[in-house]
This record gives sequence, C-alpha cells and structure tokens, in this order.
Amino acid sequence: MTKDRWREIRALIEQDIMDGAKEPGSRLPTEPELAQLYQAGRHSVRRAVTDLAKAGYLSVEQGRGTFVQARPRIDYAIGRRTRLRRNMDAKGIAVSGESLGHERIPAPPRVARLLRLDEGAEVIVTRRRTLADGVPVNLGRIYHDAARFPDFPERRGANGSTTETYKSYGIGDYLRGETRIHARPARGDEARQLHQHPDMPVMVVRAVDTLLDGTPIAHSEVIWSAARVNFSINPDEDDR
Repeated sequence: MTKDRWREIRALIEQDIMDGAKEPGSRLPTEPELAQLYQAGRHSVRRAVTDLAKAGYLSVEQGRGTFVQARPRIDYAIGRRTRLRRNMDAKGIAVSGESLGHERIPAPPRVARLLRLDEGAEVIVTRRRTLADGVPVNLGRIYHDAARFPDFPERRGANGSTTETYKSYGIGDYLRGETRIHARPARGDEARQLHQHPDMPVMVVRAVDTLLDGTPIAHSEVIWSAARVNFSINPDEDDR
C-alpha cells in the first residue's frame, strides 16, 4: 500500500462524480464500505473524502452522511448595477432564496457611517440565504435605515426581489456605490448553512448601494462559498 493511496482513491471518486456515475445529491458509501470497496485503510479513505469535501465535490452533513455536491460555478459580474437575480438568470441558473430572519437594532458604527446615519439611529438588518439550482451559494445581511424603510423585510417577502421592493418605495433605479471583497476561513455556522467543508474558505463581499445622486440606501455583507463563484469586476458596464 503506497503512502499516496488516498490520492488514488480521491481521483477515482472524483472521476465517478465527473462521469455522472455518482450523481449530485447521492449519498456516498460509509467509510468502512469505501475502505472495503477500494481495498484501503480507513485513514486513506477519510483523507480522500476530506480533500474532496474541501474542494466542494462532497457535502458532509452532520448526522446524515456524505453526499455528492452539485457544483454550480457562478460567474458573477459586479458593475454599476449589480443585481443578483439578473446575474443568475443570464447564466440559466435557477435562483431561490429564503429568509433567515430580521431585526431592528442600533446601527453599528461602521454601518451608520456608510449609510450616513446619526450614531444610535436604528437600522433593520435582514438575513437571507441564496440557493443556485437548489445549492446554497451565499448568506447575506443587508442593513437599511429603519426610518426610511420601516417594513422592508415584509415588502421584500411580498415582492420577491430587492429591486421590486425598492420600486415599492418609489426608487426606480439604484447603483453600486462601493464593493469590497476579501477571503477568510468559513465559520462553523457558515460552513453548515452553505453545506461546505469547514476548511473551505468563503468570499466576503461588502457593498453599499446608492441612489443615482450618491445617497446610500443599503449596506450589505454577503458570504459566498469560494468554490461556487467567480467574480468579475466591470465598473463601467451599464447592465440595465
């Protein structure tokens, strides 16, 4: 038995996934079953499965098992008018979202500064998870001035999109005023909600959306699974 036997097992499982022999959503055999199947030690099997999970091929779900992970790779364009649904629809990806709750809180200092609010002003923070073709791709928080958008979460639920919700407030168009992106390790709850291995990194996108005159209307912090998105920056593109 070679010391790199785990790499051979990893390659065999990956090839089965790429060939469709193991379909997205299907459950991988248990560790003892895989050890018997590949005539290898459980340590080699465990290392191969862990490495595939880090790469996004497998989803390890506590108490349920290990599953073949559908791997939508999204090319996400960030421009003057960045719209989540438009980005997804253009690639033929079915996008859906679910609310993770909302609350009214005093604006954190950084949020107050970005939204040009007085210290202690209330904001509404809305939390959502986005899925692409049924696979979790991001977790987002969006902050709005509670005085200006007092029932934003309820309207967002009724209208089905942020753009349509802004229209209900009389805002027909808005721009991306600022975008900052950085990578970091996923936190435990983030990895769980994104169905990814804890060692797989995430991309954090912080943005400010503004009216056409530059007045900020929202600050968002979106955690993307790094294995499922490619960002392209097109600041001069008008993507209406």
